[in-house]
Amino acid sequence: MKTSEIPENVLLKAKEWLNENYDSATRDEVKRLMEKEDPTDLIDAFYRDLEFGTGGLRGVMGVGSNRMNIYTVGAATQGLSNYLKQAFAHLPQISVAIGHDCRNNSRLFSETAAAIFSANGIRVFLFESLRPTPELSFAIRELGLQSGIILTASHNPKEYNGYKAYWDDGSQIVEPHDKNIISEVERVKVQDIRFDGVPELIFSLGADMDERYLKKVVSISLSPEAIKNQHDLKIVYTPIHGTGVKLVPMALAKMGFTNVIHIPEQDVVSGEFPTVISPNPEEPAALALALKMAREVDADLVMATDPDADRLGIAVKNDKGEFILVNGNQTVLIFLYYIITKRKELGLLTGKEYIVKTIVTTELAAEIAARNGVEFYDCYTGFKYIADVIRENEGKKHYIGGGEESFGFLPADFVRDKDAVSSCALMAEIAAWAKDNHLTLFEMLQDIYLKYGYSREKMKYIVRKGKAGAEEIEQLMVKFRNAPPIQLAGSKLEWVKDYDSLVQKNLLTGEERPIHQKTTSNVLQFFTVDGTKVSVRPSGTEPKIKFYIEVKAPLKSREAFDAVELVTSEKIDLVMNDLAI
Repeated sequence: MKTSEIPENVLLKAKEWLNENYDSATRDEVKRLMEKEDPTDLIDAFYRDLEFGTGGLRGVMGVGSNRMNIYTVGAATQGLSNYLKQAFAHLPQISVAIGHDCRNNSRLFSETAAAIFSANGIRVFLFESLRPTPELSFAIRELGLQSGIILTASHNPKEYNGYKAYWDDGSQIVEPHDKNIISEVERVKVQDIRFDGVPELIFSLGADMDERYLKKVVSISLSPEAIKNQHDLKIVYTPIHGTGVKLVPMALAKMGFTNVIHIPEQDVVSGEFPTVISPNPEEPAALALALKMAREVDADLVMATDPDADRLGIAVKNDKGEFILVNGNQTVLIFLYYIITKRKELGLLTGKEYIVKTIVTTELAAEIAARNGVEFYDCYTGFKYIADVIRENEGKKHYIGGGEESFGFLPADFVRDKDAVSSCALMAEIAAWAKDNHLTLFEMLQDIYLKYGYSREKMKYIVRKGKAGAEEIEQLMVKFRNAPPIQLAGSKLEWVKDYDSLVQKNLLTGEERPIHQKTTSNVLQFFTVDGTKVSVRPSGTEPKIKFYIEVKAPLKSREAFDAVELVTSEKIDLVMNDLAI
């Protein structure tokens, strides 16, 4: 390889990784990358440092500053340790929790982090084996800890791993702590990382914490009688090789469900995810085995969780007896409709309740809240922002649910991240309640649309990998910011919301209004006269630019459902054509 082909900053970083502070296997791999004729892999491995995004630190595993390895994990942990010692200098003992998922190297990374925290005098509570992300959030709150991390890349492909950092309220890190931690991490040199742990400061978490967490999960039940009547509801569940394998079935059993049907080959814990291309419950292929089982046993409900059990995907039978996947927006609607309906029925709406959704999630959630006298909040993509709203309202108002279109929901605030364990338990109860009321979940969803209006959503993304891809994504955002579409699917563009400037502008009248968010974000939203909504944002965790499209149409009867679905699907195609995506 000609070194002239490699950017100077990449070459300098790569050469740093050849010194004796790095182990021999790492040095050998860096040398191999430097000797390759094509410099692409070397550039991608070193052209930047991994940064905390909406989901924390996440990247492909391998050598390099832009990869997940013991040194990037080590620098993140050392930087976090340094910041914790500043932020909590008044405490005699700082304590953290560490969890991990099923991914390759997750246990290695979690033990590496435990050693580094302890070497910095920080007490560590390390889960004995893989656990769901929401249980890590719960443990921080339950034990009164100052921080916590979990090693997971959520639903990403198998070559990824990640590092989510949490604060003392159990939520992922937000401003100003995220930027302060990044600043500390950027100061860390490899020789500063304290890899030699202090075993006396490392304690194990296991069954006792599981029981405490599950006791809270069961407490969210609103229809115990429905569960009693429908306890043998046929529920097919798959953890897709991940951390839900133990706690989700336990939660369902404690709720009172007696007929949970497993997919044996997907109960096998494996970072290779051998039965799926991608362990993402948003992807239909990930549920193929569960749907096959559901058809064989004539199930009432299919549920799947991603590898760290924070996302939930479900499938239900439609009016033709076919199993269909329910998208993330529809899942949020089902949860919120049920929670609000049952709370109203039980006299549990006092006027202080509120829900939260992200700005890219369906606007019908806001409509359901408004028409039932429940306060509503919109926030940025990422559950840390939902948790931030909960933090702001602590002790003043009562959180009753919140979610996002990417298959995440949080039914109660004892966890401060999306929680698929609690969500599975509550979704099973909703199915039981619907059946007790002579409805299927599909009919319940139709009833929501009949009452509050129909919307159809689609998320389209464009993948652009590496340094060149990141630059192309940036240029696409500049293009849409400077020249938004004039119309979408034949409807004039009315409002443009730019969260980078926190200004929304009416293109028809010239009126400008402020957007009330605490921080800026690289997101654009377009709203047309007929209610179509498009959100555009670069992903915070993957090399993608995402387009979230929502269109509306009137629905007068269940019989018209298929026709309205077709019309709105065609309308989404027109919108994508107008956006040239």
